[in-house]
Amino acid sequence: MKRRILVYFMRMLTAAIAMTTVLMTLLTYNMFKARVIEDLSVDAQVLCALLEGGSAEAVMRELDDALRVTVIEPDGTVAYDNRGDARGMDNHADRPEIQQALQDGEGRDVRDSRTMDESMFYYAMRMDDGRVLRVAKEASSIWRVYMNALPLILLLMLLMIAVSIGSAHVVTDRIVDPIRRLTADMDGEHSAASYPELQPFMRTIREQHEEILRSANMRVEFTANVSHELKTPLTSISGYAELIENGMADGEQARRFAAGIHKSANRLLTLINDIIKLSQMDAPDHRIEREPVDLGQIAEATVESLRLQAGKMQVTLMTEVRPGTISADRGMMEEMIYNLCDNAIRYNVRGGSVRVQVRPVRGRVLLVVQDTGIGIGKENQERVFERFYRVDKSRSKATGGTGLGLAIVKHIAAQHGAEISMHSELGCGTTITVSFERITR
Repeated sequence: MKRRILVYFMRMLTAAIAMTTVLMTLLTYNMFKARVIEDLSVDAQVLCALLEGGSAEAVMRELDDALRVTVIEPDGTVAYDNRGDARGMDNHADRPEIQQALQDGEGRDVRDSRTMDESMFYYAMRMDDGRVLRVAKEASSIWRVYMNALPLILLLMLLMIAVSIGSAHVVTDRIVDPIRRLTADMDGEHSAASYPELQPFMRTIREQHEEILRSANMRVEFTANVSHELKTPLTSISGYAELIENGMADGEQARRFAAGIHKSANRLLTLINDIIKLSQMDAPDHRIEREPVDLGQIAEATVESLRLQAGKMQVTLMTEVRPGTISADRGMMEEMIYNLCDNAIRYNVRGGSVRVQVRPVRGRVLLVVQDTGIGIGKENQERVFERFYRVDKSRSKATGGTGLGLAIVKHIAAQHGAEISMHSELGCGTTITVSFERITR
């Protein structure tokens, strides 16, 4: 990370230095060009005044050899040039500075030589007699200016890069050091104090760390509970089978042992099926096949499938359902309603009842399962949706409960974005409400 930050800094600094060098060179050259043109303008004005008072040859003898002076007639013919024979020169009417001077009174232009080492700076002004006086001077081109300054520029760039490398090392160390200290002290608040921006990141890391620990603890606890729950029916099956194998049971007693084996095997199968369902729901690649479903219709069909079980427990099943369409996995909805009703039957009393309601309320569809059973104390209500948690362990085992029914209900509700609530009192029954978002077809 430190190396990447350092490289990033160096790239930015190198680009900044290069851009600064180019901009400074252009700025310097433009200032130089403006100064040369200004000097030529002054020279032209002085020459114009002198020419009006004397001959051109007398004036030109007093000029600096570096200055080229040309007098051009209005038609572009060269009348005089201090650097050559005017009669052999081309017509200058097409020169940009001459055209500007004839039109606006003055003109200027800069043209590079073929070698690109020198530039000609031209300034022309229209005299009172209609002729044009042009003065010119050779000066270094932008490339010559740049090349002359290049050794100094390179030296400055090397010094700046050296200083930048040192500064980048210092800045990188200051950026990375708090992060390095965070890795050594994840729980320390002072570690993130250097950068307030890191505090939300640290809170997220701690929350994820705590979540991972909770998940690990839950898995350990779940594994232990599964082992314990599987051990009980398997022990019963093994014990009954051993007695029958050793000839210690015959007739009515053998039938009783066989019934015990059958009951324990059914409990084992139910437990394994519930564990498989939870494992499938916990899988990262588990997908919910959502479709528009009528929750009332599913509730009616599921309650009907439980009437035989309810009759054996002497519990009356009642339904009050109205059409309510939600987006859900049909199989999961059947599983949820089955588990809620199954729990309500198992933990009911003889002659009790279970009422299943489905009703649309504004933009929601409510599933309500109400029983007249034994109820749940307030101290246990927050834990009944935990896996393998039982309020009355002896009653659960007697009725064949696995302790996973409500855990599955909670999981399905969470995966569908549904809200689940419970109201219960000891001896007065339990009401569980699941609220889904309603859709219209």
